[in-house]
Amino acid sequence: MEKFQLSLLFKIIGIGSASGLVYLDDKLYIISDSSSYLYEYQLSDAKLNKIALVDNPQENIAKKDKPDLEAIALKGKNLYLFGSGSTESRNRLFKYKPKSGQVIAKDSTDLYSKIKREYTIADDELNIEGVILNGESLYIFQRGNGKIGKNGIIYAYDSAETAKFEFIPFDLPKIRNVATTFTDAILIGETIYFLATAEDTTSTYLDGEVLGSSIGSIDLKTMKLIDWIQITNKHKFEGLTLFKKSATEIEFLLCEDNDTEKLESNIYKLVTRQKG
Repeated sequence: MEKFQLSLLFKIIGIGSASGLVYLDDKLYIISDSSSYLYEYQLSDAKLNKIALVDNPQENIAKKDKPDLEAIALKGKNLYLFGSGSTESRNRLFKYKPKSGQVIAKDSTDLYSKIKREYTIADDELNIEGVILNGESLYIFQRGNGKIGKNGIIYAYDSAETAKFEFIPFDLPKIRNVATTFTDAILIGETIYFLATAEDTTSTYLDGEVLGSSIGSIDLKTMKLIDWIQITNKHKFEGLTLFKKSATEIEFLLCEDNDTEKLESNIYKLVTRQKG
């Protein structure tokens, strides 16, 4: 990535604390870390639809009770929504089938507990911020913004609870002397594109001063960092999805967690020009 252009594309009223998004069939599917809805936004007519994930869904849920949905991944035509795992109330997994509108809920406590045991991650240090589902492979992006700073990719060939995991640590470049840590990731071809943010905190629970965000790329086969570029010094970008791609440019859509109770979310377009 040699050059980039970041611009505010539009604002959506009715969604707060956006934490992930997927572009599919001219719609944006957006999650919020303080809501028990999945949001469906039709780009052609700017219409917002709220999809209840639980009985009696809520918005602006109190921090100690919120499901903290931080990762949304596409597999086939179905969407998978993951809680961060940073507290007991954040261990839920939802599968949404856009074609039928069916929502399937699952408790991921066993899966998350296994990850914590195998890699000595304390209960309050697990912080899942991105997931890639690629065939039978599962890539979980652990944001290492806690005290031990365990930032990396947790890889499994089979997404079942019996899967064998591998932890691949990543020490990402710093912004103002604070390490950036994963906030989302997607797969395009054989390349992982990720977002990472520098936040002046050592807690997965408490927010800190945002120092900037970056986008980078990782080779899927070697799991080595290819490229990295800082794209802002003030925004906390937590959602990344592919919008358009050409031989020389990739257009992404990004969402920002504003860490407020205001029910509005800005959607940004990021255009990157490829080296060649």
